[in-house]
Amino acid sequence: MNPTAPTHPAYGHVTFLGAGPGDPGLLTLRAVEALAAADVLIADPQVLDVVRTHARSTVDTPAQTVTDEASKAADIPVLRDTANLVMTAARSGKRVVRAVLGDPGLDGNAAEEMLACADAGLTFEVVPGVATAVGVPAYAGVPLRDGQGGDVRFVDARTATAVCWAEAGASEATTVVSTTLDSVVAAAGELVSGGRKPDTPVSVTAAGTTTRQRTWTATLGTLQQVLKAAKVLPSADGSQPVIAVVGERSAAERRERLSWFESKPLFGWNVLVPRTKEQAASLSDQLRSYGAVPSEVPTIAVEPPRTPQQMERAVKGLVTGRYEWIAFTSVNAVKAVREKFEEYGLDARAFAGIKVAAVGEQTAKSLIEFGVKPDLVPSGEQSAAGLLEDWPPYDPVFDPIDRVFLPRADIATETLVAGLIELGWEVDDVTAYRTVRASPPPAETREAIKGGGFDAVLFTSSSTVRNLVGIAGKPHNVTVIACIGPATAKTAEEHGLRVDVLSPEPSVHKLAEALAEFGAARRDAAVEAGDPVTRPSERRPGSRRRARS
Repeated sequence: MNPTAPTHPAYGHVTFLGAGPGDPGLLTLRAVEALAAADVLIADPQVLDVVRTHARSTVDTPAQTVTDEASKAADIPVLRDTANLVMTAARSGKRVVRAVLGDPGLDGNAAEEMLACADAGLTFEVVPGVATAVGVPAYAGVPLRDGQGGDVRFVDARTATAVCWAEAGASEATTVVSTTLDSVVAAAGELVSGGRKPDTPVSVTAAGTTTRQRTWTATLGTLQQVLKAAKVLPSADGSQPVIAVVGERSAAERRERLSWFESKPLFGWNVLVPRTKEQAASLSDQLRSYGAVPSEVPTIAVEPPRTPQQMERAVKGLVTGRYEWIAFTSVNAVKAVREKFEEYGLDARAFAGIKVAAVGEQTAKSLIEFGVKPDLVPSGEQSAAGLLEDWPPYDPVFDPIDRVFLPRADIATETLVAGLIELGWEVDDVTAYRTVRASPPPAETREAIKGGGFDAVLFTSSSTVRNLVGIAGKPHNVTVIACIGPATAKTAEEHGLRVDVLSPEPSVHKLAEALAEFGAARRDAAVEAGDPVTRPSERRPGSRRRARS
């Protein structure tokens, strides 16, 4: 008899899912599918944020801890019986995802919960994940095996017995120890007592696979001194998990050559992205690929126009055939038209017979998500000027209608309007949305901006400069200032900011690339000089390097 076969058809289904060691990008495709279909999500606290982004907004996420009066007084949360949480949800016909750190096959608690489901006749599946003890060394630049092969041992310091330490100490195998920061020196001592030589290389990685990752290399005999010299020990955060790899593959000179993750150009940099959340998404993803930690702080809020009649007439004109073209100059313009369409019960089919232009790739992507494939996107510069370069002049023989609908912001420039008129087109220049200054960010963010807590800030327009300074204050002088173009740089300088990075093109992605090149050059200079690689926020204000001319 299959122990996982359901005895009650009305029962739901449980997916035991490995969420990996911390990097959201390490989730498998099957894991993302299961999360998207979940009715109930029960996740280890360490990975809740990693998996919740792939679940529906309506997913139920019951807490694994409860607080009663006694535990509140003792400041100790009481663990709930997770197996019962899982089974109760499944018995009610729900699709349950139980997400664990790393891989469920290496998680003892998950194994017990699977057995409980099997005994209860509940159907379940297992979606493997990247094991922490394997994924973290890979991100630290410490392959566990090479061409010469060799054995690998895994030791969990929390449950290791004296016999386990003696066997690991007597072995020459690469040993991966799961422990905590304040216990790793003791683990090294256990291995030495078991027979490992004190000069055996060891690497210790905290917050592995995340942009907070830090790795220290030493030997078993010098580990305590190295961690003390790095001011890691003693630590108030000594209970944080770490992965220690013991063996020749952890040698410092070898790891330096293979440290692909921590050597990213902006690794660990806190970068402020002052844009609307919708605009910041793709830029933040790009910054993460460089190792940065983006913080999205909206400086501009988007609101409907004060008088909607003009927009309403233009949308009706789309349906009645008034226009030959519609030109979208921003994602927000697409959103404004889409919302007006939905208000009238229209969809993308209303664009039939109308040529559609998009000012750049992000605007084009937004249109495609709406179900509209743009006919014209700039082949060169992603801007109004670039769009005009490719825009065809009006030809009365081939163009039955000479009018263009241009939905845009209330503060947009007249470049596109003037250019289209020069090409012979009539333009209905319509305010589709208003941009207003956003509310101030939380006090903690404002203090970080003014106090040097951010390593860099990306300014994508003059208005982002004015609005950020207005709602949060001027960035500290250690913060690297990156601007999208000369006009934005001039505004930044007028506000007393020194511009370090200027994008070669008016593109947010080119701006991010320019900041990454700046970070890489800064890192290379530190390595060449024999100095430790630090982030701008870790330097004293007086030591800030002069901006490049």
